Amino acid sequence: QVQLVESGGGLVQPGGSLRLSCAASGNIFSINAMGWHRQAPGKERVLVATITRDGRTNYSDSVKGRFTISRDNANNTVYLQMNSLKPDDTAVYFCNQELSFRSGSIYFSYWGQGTQVTVSS
Repeated sequence: QVQLVESGGGLVQPGGSLRLSCAASGNIFSINAMGWHRQAPGKERVLVATITRDGRTNYSDSVKGRFTISRDNANNTVYLQMNSLKPDDTAVYFCNQELSFRSGSIYFSYWGQGTQVTVSS
């Protein structure tokens, strides 16, 4: 059974930092792209950042220069370092990983359960 387990959310003051982690477990053969999305109350889920298998990154304009996505392929983990946090960053953050389970197989998209990030004084 495949699981993506997120951690690192919480309450932080404006200007503060948090680091989110998302570890995949199960009988995984390989992982393609990884990413983070977020969903604020009453709004749609939107892309925050992605990272390819070879480390190329992409960020939404709203977080560029403040957030950094990285990955640890040996441990099937993706991270999101969030600095200079603003109240507008308040949302539930979801990780996403594209997983395959045998050689030559297509990739399937899996999601974490979500972790709450609240930026408030």
